[in-house]
Amino acid sequence: MKVFVAGATGAIGTQLVPQLVARGHEVVGMTRSMSKQDLVRRLGARPVVADALDPGAVAQAVASAEPEVIVHELTALSGKMSMRDARHPGRSDAVTMTTRLRTEGTDHLLAAGRAVGARRFVAQSFGAFRFARTGGPVQTEADPLDPDPPAPLRPGVDAIIYLERAVTTIEWGEGLVLRYGGFYGPGTSISLAPDAPMAAPIRKRQFPIVGDGGGVWSHVHIEDAAAATVAAVERGEPGVYNIVDDEPAPVREWLPVLASALDAKPPRQIPRWLARLAAGETATVMMTEVRGASNEKAKRELGWQPGYASWRQGFAQGLG
Repeated sequence: MKVFVAGATGAIGTQLVPQLVARGHEVVGMTRSMSKQDLVRRLGARPVVADALDPGAVAQAVASAEPEVIVHELTALSGKMSMRDARHPGRSDAVTMTTRLRTEGTDHLLAAGRAVGARRFVAQSFGAFRFARTGGPVQTEADPLDPDPPAPLRPGVDAIIYLERAVTTIEWGEGLVLRYGGFYGPGTSISLAPDAPMAAPIRKRQFPIVGDGGGVWSHVHIEDAAAATVAAVERGEPGVYNIVDDEPAPVREWLPVLASALDAKPPRQIPRWLARLAAGETATVMMTEVRGASNEKAKRELGWQPGYASWRQGFAQGLG
């Protein structure tokens, strides 16, 4: 099929494009930067340059590709959200821009897709830290989202909700939304690269277990996230899918394993009140209260299986 990938040079785009090409698809990759056209070509796609916040440029780029499927992987995070971004998302230019890409950028891509008669639209969402902090530790797509997220997260959460509703309610095609878990692996914030934002504080023992470390996180290796996206391009009913590995786990379990994989000493443990003073309510909730996600729907309906079924294997073998 003809596939248009918006965000082709991002952390997941650079994994996704080669996988699509290997499956025999004809891929056009959109990037905002003229200097990244050669990267898109090396990935196996035809590059097109456009600013996602310029509706005319997006319409022209999509029209030139005449795609059957559009994949929306636009963010400004480059797969490397810093600790400052996590603690104070409202102060981050990257987070603010990503919010616009998930609202205005989504609208522009949907309008362009409708104009060219695309039949399928697959969009990136984010599943970690969004479920209501009630009920069991692992939740499904049918479970409610957090009605009262920490204030600094609300603009970003509202943007994701906007994207999910806009994509899954299109009438001119099939809209699928992929709620990715926390990325790890090459090009992400959790990797062996010296500039990986989460690796440095873990090595310096500045990423502690807070309270009982009961916040449940769902991870997914970046290559597995791309593979799930290929599956969503090719099959699956419209709707929302959690793209995570098989083992949601509390921070107290996975963080010491990650520290070991990074050749770091075990993380310190601090009380919740101290974490709230030092890092704020958002980070404290993420470490103590959040819920994990089930991948059963994606496995069942997309026919997808993560190559790294657990972060235990992934941290040992897949950090880069």
